[in-house]
Amino acid sequence: MNAGLYLLTVLIWGSTWIAIKWQLGSVPAPVSIALRFWIAAAVLLAILAARGDRLRPPAGAWRYLIAQGTALFCCNFLCFYYASQWVTSGLVAVVFSTAPLWNAINGRLFLGRPLQPQVIAGALLGLAGIALLFLPQLLDHMDDNGMLAGLGLALLGTLFFSSGNLLSARMQALGMTPWMTNTWAMFIGAALLTLLALGLGMSFALPADARYLGSLLYLAVPGSVIGFTAYLLLVGRLGPDRAAYCTVLFPVVALSISTVFEGYRWSLPAFLGLGCVLAGNLLVFLPARALPGRLGLSRQ
Repeated sequence: MNAGLYLLTVLIWGSTWIAIKWQLGSVPAPVSIALRFWIAAAVLLAILAARGDRLRPPAGAWRYLIAQGTALFCCNFLCFYYASQWVTSGLVAVVFSTAPLWNAINGRLFLGRPLQPQVIAGALLGLAGIALLFLPQLLDHMDDNGMLAGLGLALLGTLFFSSGNLLSARMQALGMTPWMTNTWAMFIGAALLTLLALGLGMSFALPADARYLGSLLYLAVPGSVIGFTAYLLLVGRLGPDRAAYCTVLFPVVALSISTVFEGYRWSLPAFLGLGCVLAGNLLVFLPARALPGRLGLSRQ
């Protein structure tokens, strides 16, 4: 059962990046993201009602929900959707896979959580890997500012995602379930994006395009509801540290799909870069007590 949930999470979240790519085009990104989260939030609300869970968050939670909705379900996705205009979906997924590294660093900065030395080593490995993965495209497009803009937006989106994670952890510490917080944070994110789109005069008319509509439903239900549910079940069964290993495999799935649909070309620096990113994430997730001899560290 655990293996099935693990595989489901990796395959769904690893494949959402190409679906995001297919959303680009005739429909503005804020409109696509807003529709995605209106649908996902409605489905999650129906699940809450069917489970008999509490639907209304406590009054003191709204400031956290607004912050999470803004960071995680608005700014984060705006960055990734626009980054995908210039960067292949697989490489965007690689940048996103460094989120656990930023979670650990931000947890130290803002929550006072201890930062293990292997986290620093893992972060350096991950950043070096991203540089190697992007090196071939940067060399081929030295005059293409869009490539650098896409990389910058992907990194910024990952930082917004990390901020949303910290806010979620804060609300869970206050006794609220992720089911409730994500439902309302998605509604808030969708509302903000709708106001933004309307303020900019963007149209909500959808194209009669099977690929666009199919990717919208895929991102809303499997990507935002089923994948998240499978991951939550893994967290409950295995614990957050072991469940988080699935994020290490996202780039493998995303780059494989990108190779087929976007013509991503592998090179020696790309293989080395992917290896560095995977090794960096694994290093972060390994228990500190398993590493002192290997890293030459002493435990306090």
